[in-house]
Amino acid sequence: MDDIDSMFTDLLGEMDLLTQSLGYEMEPSEMSSSSQRENNFSIGFTDLNESLNALEDHDLDALMADLGSDLSETEEKLNATKTGHVHTQQHKSGYSTQQQHVQAPISLSQMSSLASSSSSLPPEPPKPLPPGEAEAQAKTDKIKLALEKLKEAKVKKLVVKVMMSDGSSKTLMVDERQTVRDVLDNLFEKTHCDFSMDWSLCETNPELQTERGFEDHEYLVEPLSAWTRDSKNQIIFLLRPNKYLFFKDPQIFYLWKKDQKCINEIKERHKELLLKENFDGPSLIVPDLEGLLYLREDGKKSWKRRYFLLRASGIYYVPKGKTKTSRDLACFIQLDKVNIYTTTDYKQKYKAPSDFCFILKHPQIQKESQYIRFLCCDDEHTLSLWVNSIRVAKYGATLYKNYQMAVRRASTISSTLHLTSLPASSPSTPTVHRANGHTPQEDRPEPPPDFIPPPPPGWGSGV
Repeated sequence: MDDIDSMFTDLLGEMDLLTQSLGYEMEPSEMSSSSQRENNFSIGFTDLNESLNALEDHDLDALMADLGSDLSETEEKLNATKTGHVHTQQHKSGYSTQQQHVQAPISLSQMSSLASSSSSLPPEPPKPLPPGEAEAQAKTDKIKLALEKLKEAKVKKLVVKVMMSDGSSKTLMVDERQTVRDVLDNLFEKTHCDFSMDWSLCETNPELQTERGFEDHEYLVEPLSAWTRDSKNQIIFLLRPNKYLFFKDPQIFYLWKKDQKCINEIKERHKELLLKENFDGPSLIVPDLEGLLYLREDGKKSWKRRYFLLRASGIYYVPKGKTKTSRDLACFIQLDKVNIYTTTDYKQKYKAPSDFCFILKHPQIQKESQYIRFLCCDDEHTLSLWVNSIRVAKYGATLYKNYQMAVRRASTISSTLHLTSLPASSPSTPTVHRANGHTPQEDRPEPPPDFIPPPPPGWGSGV
């Protein structure tokens, strides 16, 4: 029995050693993958050095200050941890603090090295650089320091190139805590554009010929981190009138079966009632959208018409020979893990029936894949119905909150700009003008008591 126990103990020991060795073997791969993720600090540039050079001076200074505060906070935590560890070791070993501070005697070789270092002449001070070169050198030094600090930062940061609609670009530093709304506000300050709620940040993928507008609540670093290092994708800052079309004209989506004239004549208060009824209730109501769409089958070039239905849980279709009843519906795709993208020139690229196509895919998929779902509509109106309704089904009330926040922010900023643009006038003598430029009668100074008004024109001429 003792032999069996000892053999069993030895077996357990070997299993523990094997488990530990497997754990150690896995660590380098995990570390390499994490270091590979950390080394990807820029979007839209060939390397990080180029992206830091593109930053404006005040943005680079802000990045340095932010990185410095991050690192100092991390060092404080590490020092606190080390101090607690040392105190624990002291308590266990029983050594006093005085014993730990006793220094070892200095050897003869150390004394000679100290003497030689003290007797050596101090280095000559560097020659002063001209003002232009000094500024360039200062920026170069900052960039080198930023490169080192970025690798140690506890919060992931990206230097991002954002393309403008006129072909120019702006360079921003974005960290993982910033939403798309935060980045838009930053761009408003840099571009001095109007504060329309239709401004959007979009990602374009030239290989897949797709475009998607980031939602305001998304953290921008997360989807950008899914891009491959050699990606040709771009971020574009542009106006998209359909960004919040769903909430501006909800009758288009909830009353899509009605006559077009009835939809166009609906009043504003009825629109508000629609939104309240469908978004302020105990549960979100998704438009009961359904209709014929073209589906590109897996691994084939042909497109076939299928009857699709949108539900809160995803998109369903009616199999061949079945009816539209719930028990006969087949799930086409669930929306929680995919994003919706509009496309460009799919009629030429994939021989689609029209150019009004959209795809559904996981954000990690950046190239052609069998896991991409292709759908095609007959016209632009149908495409708008499906794309916007799918967004609501995916994001729910969060999308409505984005819209409400955009409305409040646009109205607040517009009011502030209006107040600051008013001309300053003396409080004692206010001046008010009509639309025709004349001073109102009640604001003119009163005439003296003995004033006699002149006769009207033509008086006494017999006309």
